[in-house]
Amino acid sequence: MISVYLRAVLAAVGIAAIGGPVVGQSDGDMLFSPEATQSCLDRAADEPARRACIGAGANACMEGDAEGFTTIGMMSCINQELDWWDDRLNARYTALMAEEKASDAELDKLGSSAPRLAPALRAMQRAWIPYRDAACEYEQAQWGGGSGSGPAVLGCHMRMTAEQVLHLEGFLGDG
Repeated sequence: MISVYLRAVLAAVGIAAIGGPVVGQSDGDMLFSPEATQSCLDRAADEPARRACIGAGANACMEGDAEGFTTIGMMSCINQELDWWDDRLNARYTALMAEEKASDAELDKLGSSAPRLAPALRAMQRAWIPYRDAACEYEQAQWGGGSGSGPAVLGCHMRMTAEQVLHLEGFLGDG
C-alpha cells in the first residue's frame, strides 16, 4: 500500500521531470516558512491531526515557488522543514531530559528502586537515531537510485523526526 505522502512525492517527481533541473539553487532561494506547519499544529485537536501537519511548511514552500516541484526545489523545501523539526526535536529532548533528571533526583531522595527516567530517555533517543537512519535508507532504496530518491530520503527523515518530536511532546504535555 502506497502512503499518501509517497503518492505526493511520486506526483511531484513526475512534475519535476517535466520542469527540468534548476542549476545553482540553494536552500536560501526557496521561500520556506514554518508558519504553515506551526499554525496547523496550533489548530490540531489530537495526535492524528498533529501528524497530518508534518510537511505543511515544505508543501507551502514547493507550491509557492515556480521551481518548487523540481527535484532540487523539493529537496530544498523538505530539508528546510527537516531542519525546523530537528531544532524542535533538540529543544524538546533537552526539556524532557531536564524534567526526567529532576524526577530521578526525587526518586533518589526517596530511596526508590524505580527505574530512572533520564537514562531510559537517553537510551531510547540513541536507539531511535540509527533506526530512523536505517528506515530512511530503506525508503531511499525503493527508488533504485532515481531522482526521486533524494526527496524520498529527506521526506522520510523529516517525517520520522517530526513524529519523534510529537512523541516527546506527549511526555512533556505539549501534545
